[in-house]
Amino acid sequence: MIYLKSFIFCGIVCAISQYVLEKSKLTPGHINTGLVIVGCILSGFGIYDKLVDMFHAGATVPIINFGHLLVTGASEGYDTYGFVGLFKGIFTNAGAGIAFAIVCAFIISLFCKVRH
Repeated sequence: MIYLKSFIFCGIVCAISQYVLEKSKLTPGHINTGLVIVGCILSGFGIYDKLVDMFHAGATVPIINFGHLLVTGASEGYDTYGFVGLFKGIFTNAGAGIAFAIVCAFIISLFCKVRH
C-alpha cells in the first residue's frame, strides 16, 4: 500500500506539472522553480511534513521536496545558530542533493556532446 500511495502522489505532482507546462507558456525552468516554491510554502505552513508521513518516499522524491529541505534546514539552523544558521542549515540539509546533482551532471557531460 505504501508503494501505491507513493506512486499516486508522484504521479499527481507530475501530471499537474505537465498540464501546466502544456497549457501555459511557462518553460520547464519556471515549472521547477514553481514546484520548489510550492514545497517551501507547504513546509512553512507545516503541511509538507504531513504529506511525507502520509506518502513516504512519494513525497520525498519530487522537486517539491527540495523546497521542503531548504525551509526545514533554514529553520533548524536558525534555532541552533541564530541568523547565520539560516544559511548553514540550508547547506547542511540540501548539500548532499546538490552535490549529487553536480557530480551526475559532470559525469553525463563527459559522455554527451552539446547540440546547437
